[in-house]
This record gives sequence, C-alpha cells and structure tokens, in this order.
Amino acid sequence: MANTRAKERPGDVKMHILESARALVAARGFSGVGLSEIVAAAGVPKGSFYYYFESKEAFGRALLEHYFDGYLAELETMLADKGKPARERLLAYWRFWRMNQEADDPEGKCLAVKLGAEVSDISEDMRLELRKGTSRIISRLCQTLKNGIEDGSIESTRNPFDIAETLYQLWLGASVMAKIERKPAPFDAAMIATDLLLSGK
Repeated sequence: MANTRAKERPGDVKMHILESARALVAARGFSGVGLSEIVAAAGVPKGSFYYYFESKEAFGRALLEHYFDGYLAELETMLADKGKPARERLLAYWRFWRMNQEADDPEGKCLAVKLGAEVSDISEDMRLELRKGTSRIISRLCQTLKNGIEDGSIESTRNPFDIAETLYQLWLGASVMAKIERKPAPFDAAMIATDLLLSGK
C-alpha cells in the first residue's frame, strides 16, 4: 500500500517520512536513530524509504532542508509584523527561541543546535545544508536589524550583518551550555548580551 501511494503522491509520502522522523532525530541525534526506527515512525517499508532517499545521509540532508524551510517561514511570520518596532520583534524571537529550547518537546528543538557539531564531522553534505540554512536565518535577522536602525529602535552603529551573526552564534552557544548545565543561566546571560548589542553597547 505504501509503495503504491509513493508512486501516486511522492511529495506527500516523502514529507510524511521527514516529518515523522524529525522528533526522533531532534531527541536523539542523527547517529542515535536507526533506519528501522525511521521507517517504523513513518509506517512505511524500507523500500519506500529508499524510493525517496538513496542513503541515510541523503535523508539527513533532506531533513535539514525541510526543517530550515519551515523554520524560515515561522521566522518570517514573527519578524514581518510592521506594527511593532524591529527591536521588539527581535526580542520576541529570542524569547521564542528560549521557550522552545527549555520545553520538553523534541518537535520544537532547533536541529542546528542538536545536529550542528555531530553531523558536521561525519557528513560534508549535511554540513553544507546546515551552513546554508543558518546563513538564511542570519540574513533574515540582518534585514530586521536594518529595519530597527531605520525605525530608531536599534541604536547600534555596527554592521547589521555582524550583529546578526554574533547574536545567532551567541544563542547557539547559550543553547548548548544550557543543556550542559541544565540551568537557565546561559539564556539569561544571552538575553542581557542581546539587549546590550541592540543598544550599541
């Protein structure tokens, strides 16, 4: 049945496999999830998996691409609200980031945080997909920073791209440290540093 569906609606079945496996990978990492668990979560046979992905690495690359597409759409919704100053939109994004990382919900976890160090050492293709996705996020943050400088809500005179890159790296690091320490202090420090950067200090 799954193979028949695969031929008729390949996009739907492929997305179903990716979405079904995301929580597993977000919770246990890429290496920690076997192919048998991926197909079991999706309810499809291995043949259907290989119909869409030539290897587990190809699946990982597609998973990251799919994740970043969804993440960017969500980010766009948060940052595109012209009714609020850009600074407020950015701070709301970082609060959203913190809430997701602190929640006990694999679906909300950032795959860049979870997989960054792990897959960058084992797969060049997945590393490049991570770099492409994170670069897209930084570029979108940069645009909002430019908007904030224009509307006066952000006072920094630094290059907006440099600020966006610094902030993203800051929050990635805070997320990792929060996991290590199992305390909220890294997020508290990141929010203070974010506020200072947006104030030009």
